[in-house]
Amino acid sequence: MKPVKKVVILTAGLGTRFLPMTKAIPKAMLPIFNKPVIQYLVEEAADSGIKEIIIVTGFGKRVIEEHFDRNYELDYELKARGKQNLIKDLDKLISRIKIVFVHQKDALGDGHALLCAEHLIKNEPFAVLFGDDIIDSRVPALAQLLDAYYKTASPVICVEKVENKKDLKNYGVIGVSAEFGNLLQINKLVEKPSPRSAPSNFGIIGKYILTPDILKALKTSKAGKPDGEKRLIDGLNTLLKNGKDLYALEVEGHRFDTGTPMGLLAANIAFSNKKSANSSKAT
Repeated sequence: MKPVKKVVILTAGLGTRFLPMTKAIPKAMLPIFNKPVIQYLVEEAADSGIKEIIIVTGFGKRVIEEHFDRNYELDYELKARGKQNLIKDLDKLISRIKIVFVHQKDALGDGHALLCAEHLIKNEPFAVLFGDDIIDSRVPALAQLLDAYYKTASPVICVEKVENKKDLKNYGVIGVSAEFGNLLQINKLVEKPSPRSAPSNFGIIGKYILTPDILKALKTSKAGKPDGEKRLIDGLNTLLKNGKDLYALEVEGHRFDTGTPMGLLAANIAFSNKKSANSSKAT
């Protein structure tokens, strides 16, 4: 079994729920306390032992690349003013990782976005992180998924229990054939089902460990109707039909849906309170 060395972070979405803010600012660059959402995801990957980062972007998202690039003028000014510590954590992160950016020219779905990075993924297992899911946990959520992957040698999907069944219509939902504690074997995946038809109350969160056969499955999967987008969940269902084992992991930690204004606000309140509490302990 090959180790997972690469993570693909998908940031090419239009961010329509945050308009007009996201007309000029990519959703992935919206802040949680004093860092953009995308930095939390890159930190999660690095803290999970993955150093090769592939970020799929779209039109108008050049600022994401600039955030992870060196700014020598800023470095000079901060050094002159004795304020280098303001970006020391970001500088350390940049030195730990290697980032490659891929441009998705057309918004044709998350499955299409992954295929845009196929030439970089090659024939290797890889992780996927969506920009809408931040999990505050003692052990990074991605590290928990990696541990499950090395135990099962199969793709692993991050899930959470959805307490209110009415909310299942906002999730991809898994069907469960067997449970091994917080590790679940999947027998079905349904995109945004009605509460009555949902196969379980486990909703999919945008964090995955995938094997390279998903790329072939995406190519052969039919585009969704009526929007014609190629979705990751369709490729995963193709793998299931072909007899591939798929697992889900209910990770430990508190998840924030930063793809909604209220979810982003909740994350800001929680992380700022956490920062304030840590500062109080330090003094």
